[in-house]
Amino acid sequence: MGPGMCPHLSPVVDRVSMRPVRSLMLFSRSRVVAAPGACCPMIFRLGKRCITTSGSGVNKGLWKRLNRLLRGRLRAQVGRHREPSAGIIDSQSVKTTSVAGPRGYDGGKKVNGGKRHLLVDTQGLVLGALVHTANSTDRDGAPLLLAPLKKQLPRLRHVWVDSGYAGRGVRWIESTMGWTAEVVKHWWTGCKGFWVPPGVEPPTIPTGFHVLPRRWVVERTFSWLDQSRRMSKDYERLTQTSQAFIYLAMTRLMIRRLAR
Repeated sequence: MGPGMCPHLSPVVDRVSMRPVRSLMLFSRSRVVAAPGACCPMIFRLGKRCITTSGSGVNKGLWKRLNRLLRGRLRAQVGRHREPSAGIIDSQSVKTTSVAGPRGYDGGKKVNGGKRHLLVDTQGLVLGALVHTANSTDRDGAPLLLAPLKKQLPRLRHVWVDSGYAGRGVRWIESTMGWTAEVVKHWWTGCKGFWVPPGVEPPTIPTGFHVLPRRWVVERTFSWLDQSRRMSKDYERLTQTSQAFIYLAMTRLMIRRLAR
């Protein structure tokens, strides 16, 4: 790298060739190669060393903390309050590889693997992430995702969910979290017929794909994650590592937006 390309990064010495080089965070396959903290910008410096995808960084929740810091800055940049007041919940079933790890079979999606559970704000930025087996229903996964976030999201008051959370899931959100929950679905969902007066034509049920209000925001977030090669499947042995890569992929996206 030529001089002056990264003015915030101080020069260090390559231990192999003993030549002065400049340290740089590299996002490659959604992994980060980082130099010591003294060589990194202040925005990346959490503690004495740069955060990595190692076990210590995952267990301490450093990627989650960095995600929250960048999310607040990005929301402020677009004129929003740093802390959101509404969010959208959804899940995505993904296949796992031959690597040993927790997995289950999602009969609805016909997927054997894990499930990524996300809570995002109205901008599509991740507020919370949870990875569990695909055989767990959305109603069972919602308490595991939301319970640790109650104190971290003091302004949140309303969430949009899909029909997979209807019933027990919505009741838990409203009673335990103190939020209001709205099930977003098409008006014709579950309709098998219509009663109309004589001489009146019954409404026509549309065919094909139709975008749902609010729901498309979290679906777009899943598509952002899928653009990272490491997120195309669940390659990890531990669900904590899978969750860390979700925050890492969003960190990369937010840094690029803040740098514009």
